[in-house]
Amino acid sequence: MRVAKEDVEIKLELPGVVVRQHRDFGDVGGYGRISGEYFTLAAGVDTTPLFQGLEGNLCQCPHWGYVLSGRITTTDADGLQETVSANDLFHWPPGHNVHVDDDAEIVMFSPQHEHTEVIDHMIEKTR
Repeated sequence: MRVAKEDVEIKLELPGVVVRQHRDFGDVGGYGRISGEYFTLAAGVDTTPLFQGLEGNLCQCPHWGYVLSGRITTTDADGLQETVSANDLFHWPPGHNVHVDDDAEIVMFSPQHEHTEVIDHMIEKTR
């Protein structure tokens, strides 16, 4: 799910303050602890080879985040693609690969246990 800043409903606006809220952005129930993550990614990075060997050869961890800069396209198990870019909020459900279209920086929040397993798998793939 991608949500552009302009599409997030303004709930409160005062001089110097704008509060936007997009409800039902995802459910972390049952995942336990969440990790906050900051990724810096170069254009051309593709997770497809790094995710080989995971279930479906895809990241099976959901992520919620914000794109600080750049552009990233995800592809799910059905081949559906979605692109996020600077100032977008995003939710990537389990079952995705990532391709970095333009140098990007993102902040993500992920279930700690599940994403640590994926990161450890990627580390092993690079050895």
